[in-house]
Amino acid sequence: MSYAKVLCVGLVGMAGHVVEVEADLAPGLPGVVISGLPDTALHEARDRVRAAIVNSGQRWPNRRITLNLLPATLPKYGSAFDLAIAVAVLGGSGELPLVPLEATVVLGELGLDGTVRPVRGVLPMVAAAARAGFPQVVVPAGNAAEAAVIPGVQVRAADTLHRLVAFVRDGTPLLAPPDDAPTAEAGGPDLADVAGQRLGRRALEVAAAGGHHLALLGPPGAGKTMLAERLPSVLPELDDDAALEVTALHSIAGLLPPGGRLLRRPPFQAPHHTATVPALVGGGSGLARPGAVSLAHRGVLFLDEAAEFSKGALEALRQPLENGRVRVARTQGSTEYPARTQLVLAANPCPCAKPSGDAACECTPLARRRYLGRLSGPLLDRVDVQVRLPPVRAAELLQTGTPSESSATVAARVAEARRAAADRWAATGRRLNAEIPGPYLRRPPWCLPGRDTRELRKRLDSGSLSARGFDRVIRLAWTIADLDGRARPDGGDIAEAIQLRTGEGA
Repeated sequence: MSYAKVLCVGLVGMAGHVVEVEADLAPGLPGVVISGLPDTALHEARDRVRAAIVNSGQRWPNRRITLNLLPATLPKYGSAFDLAIAVAVLGGSGELPLVPLEATVVLGELGLDGTVRPVRGVLPMVAAAARAGFPQVVVPAGNAAEAAVIPGVQVRAADTLHRLVAFVRDGTPLLAPPDDAPTAEAGGPDLADVAGQRLGRRALEVAAAGGHHLALLGPPGAGKTMLAERLPSVLPELDDDAALEVTALHSIAGLLPPGGRLLRRPPFQAPHHTATVPALVGGGSGLARPGAVSLAHRGVLFLDEAAEFSKGALEALRQPLENGRVRVARTQGSTEYPARTQLVLAANPCPCAKPSGDAACECTPLARRRYLGRLSGPLLDRVDVQVRLPPVRAAELLQTGTPSESSATVAARVAEARRAAADRWAATGRRLNAEIPGPYLRRPPWCLPGRDTRELRKRLDSGSLSARGFDRVIRLAWTIADLDGRARPDGGDIAEAIQLRTGEGA
């Protein structure tokens, strides 16, 4: 037999596509030709595969080998095709009967000694195989736990090419995924550690309950970073669909923790202020990789010292924040990643950043305006909650009486508020107040009485509040009502929402 075919999966962004790896062995000058839009890593596979086959005790066919990856119009990236190529070559040479691998997807990178090494993106690859109706997959041993997360697929693992050859030729069993119980994810910092900052804690709770973006302004040591780092601790755990999506993104980026279990805790990303646009929204050579805004999908993207980020990097976040997705175009194609995240900005009020706040500030009014002016109006207009934190007082820092509320206590209220919002908006297919379109809230039966929105309408007419800001205040009011257990917002909720939106009265 001079022809063989083995199934594999190629990734384009988060979308997996089943790829047929064809091998044709013909008389002629020995060599290997790979077609089907392979990238550099795939072109180099010819040398890796040859060494792996020889070092696994198999015979390399001294013939002209043509490898074709179907569909030929789909770009192929990475080294996950190595194992499938090796098996196809051995099958085409007559060394292996490939009947045991019918309807089986084979994934893995080969080392020169024949070891099968883990690859990125196994989770979405196995999910694509399951959607395409292939019930069995062979993956590297290091990816077995990750692949086993997908239901309805029989996962078997290989640590060496020799083990896979023995399975195909002699029926020797492959490795099974580990069946140990998943370990609980370590708990993060607790909200009880934050001293004082009643307004900041309230803003954090409202943001968590409604899925609102948050900006914290204040002097050094006021607790901005402490509050932001504790936001994930008051968010509910991810449901199955969200956990699969988040875990798939981290699998593509090669950032899954050991064990490959589903990520149930909302992710937290805190890039340094020197981060580039590709680092934030995605990029890289060839096919774009997910950036921080996608790795924070269903979680929190925290930009500490936000005014120090480049203007281009900050402005690049506007579209993902609005649409919940980021589309990155490159010469070799475009890639789309989900990016529905909660943005948290933290910034000092001025360049000198005196710990005592405005009273000791040495900056000129122009310098203060220029510093915070790096956070553009269109970006801040998309941030629902904007509060100014005062310096922490000695009495708050050294308090020995009743401790501050813990993350668990606040998380219980947040979960209850989210359940109320999800029940209310079930007909729309949305679950969070921050996701509800503004026009929907301005029409019956959800529009609020004129007596409650009088101040809000005055601000809109005077230009101190944009139309987008108007809608965001209404959403905040609904979240406040949910936290306080009321069916609809009242005038007091609107007033608090205005304070949280504008930072007035802090």
